Amino acid sequence: MSFCFNFDVPAETTNSADGNELRNREKQSAAKSEDDTKPAEPVKEAKEHLPLSDPQLLLMDAVTETVAIGTLPPLHFLNETVFEKTASEREDGERILSRTAEQRSDLISGVYEGGLKVWECTYDLLELIEKDGETFGGKAVLDLGCGAGLLGILALKRGAKQVHFQDYNSTVVEQLTVPNVMLNCQEDDEVDSEDDKEEGRGKGKIQEEDGCKKKVKEKQDENPPPKKRAVDLSQQPLLAKCRFFSGDWSTFLALVKKEDPQPKYDIIFTSETIYNTAYYPTLHETLHKLLAPGGLVYLATKSHYFGVGGGLHLFETFVEQRGIFSLDHLWDGEEGLQRHVVVLRFKVAKDT
Repeated sequence: MSFCFNFDVPAETTNSADGNELRNREKQSAAKSEDDTKPAEPVKEAKEHLPLSDPQLLLMDAVTETVAIGTLPPLHFLNETVFEKTASEREDGERILSRTAEQRSDLISGVYEGGLKVWECTYDLLELIEKDGETFGGKAVLDLGCGAGLLGILALKRGAKQVHFQDYNSTVVEQLTVPNVMLNCQEDDEVDSEDDKEEGRGKGKIQEEDGCKKKVKEKQDENPPPKKRAVDLSQQPLLAKCRFFSGDWSTFLALVKKEDPQPKYDIIFTSETIYNTAYYPTLHETLHKLLAPGGLVYLATKSHYFGVGGGLHLFETFVEQRGIFSLDHLWDGEEGLQRHVVVLRFKVAKDT
């Protein structure tokens, strides 16, 4: 979707506030987040989305775009603008497609949590993965708050033994995440990726849309992106490694904890998910219970989210108070509204 948060951004940044005063306010807010700020909407029950019997329908005549960063395999996903324009043709029991279009917003708290857009910090994390050379061989990966699913898709294409995708909205999972995963599982895409590496290596660029940034592969000509025709993916080995879930984090956690054995993840990705302090307790509990001993949580975020009040400093304070995880900065942007990539790990590796 080509929308932005409808926030009135103050002229001065948080850097202009007195440092001690700001830190004190953050500590007070983080301490109160569990008791005083609850999501306004009812909790959305979690469910698993099983593979479709006729997956071709989701990709028939789909218009796609590609992100290519360095040596990473090209990642294909449904074009956001086309997705928006064809919203009325899509199944949407939650009515989030029409409501986001009406309100011109990428966030309706407790109703729609931004999953139809690929946010900037996702690209920051992809670039860090490319720099570090992580291959995910044999690892269990969770893409938490996955949206388009690019982080999980990368892990899948780089050797993860299993990848689970979770987003708040079932419409996002069914209409965006699952099609994107299937799109990247197509055998012809694996062949195309070699050509893409040669022609598009290092060709990622930043493109502005209504004040929001996203990274797309630089086009070689002025022609529109080609339409992809679906093939039978029911027997694709990569797709067989995936599971898809929707719902609130608390109900998602309760759902997977019923399994025997309970899933534990070597790597958990989560991008732009700490914008609302009301969600911190549930997010922290989910990470605590699902991260494997010795596992890593990669969190990509902005320093502050105007209009909803969350941000990295508040979350750092919350994590510190809980005492379960250590948190280290892997990358800190220095331009504009600062963005960050951090990693969480258990202070003492243990089976929880």
